[in-house]
Amino acid sequence: MNTDKEKTLHGRILGDLERRILSGEWPPGYRLPFEVDLAIQYGCSRMTANKVLTQLARAGLIERRKKSGSFVAQPVAQSAVLEIHDIETEVRSLNLSYGYRLETRNRRMATRQDCTLMELADGSAVLECVAVHLAGGRPFCLEYRLINLATVPEAESEDFSLIAPGAFLISRVPWNAAEHRIQAVTAAADVATKLEIARHSACLVIERRTWGAGGPVTFVRFTYPGDRHALVARFQPGG
Repeated sequence: MNTDKEKTLHGRILGDLERRILSGEWPPGYRLPFEVDLAIQYGCSRMTANKVLTQLARAGLIERRKKSGSFVAQPVAQSAVLEIHDIETEVRSLNLSYGYRLETRNRRMATRQDCTLMELADGSAVLECVAVHLAGGRPFCLEYRLINLATVPEAESEDFSLIAPGAFLISRVPWNAAEHRIQAVTAAADVATKLEIARHSACLVIERRTWGAGGPVTFVRFTYPGDRHALVARFQPGG
């Protein structure tokens, strides 16, 4: 039977080990202390130490090998389902160099499809951007974005050659509502070319719409190679 002390220790140990792994202090392949050593270090039972390691393994952060111990797993990018995150931060969390390449930037009038997608009035102007984010010199994800120039007029004077549209918006435009849509797709020819993967490869697509005090802000579609990204959500029991 778990005591309050054991539950508190479990959370503390889990937090410590997660921090060391995600910060890169313990790199991929690093062997974690054995259960008995963790128990001695934290003054807890071996059962508590075992539960922490099991939880880390289920999260994909470590690999448990019979008779060998527990090792930090090779990284797979993770993003929280309900968070708005910066791709550069995501890449650097993997201890990889970040790169960014703007493919196209086009100011145009919103199409009927754009107006429906972003809840825009007819005749609205949008900025359309396509960019590739790189991790360790390899394509990490493809970004397709529409920005509502009525809500974010300053975007029109930004060429986005050096800063990604997402990072620009996070730093400039407060948002008060967001919607995510997540799906698995196969890569079309143009997407496969930009991501340097085989055509029809499995991809993960995250679409997001955000709104601010002035109305719709942006629509973005991120396309990731399926083997390089994972989604994470943490839940608590409802009251």
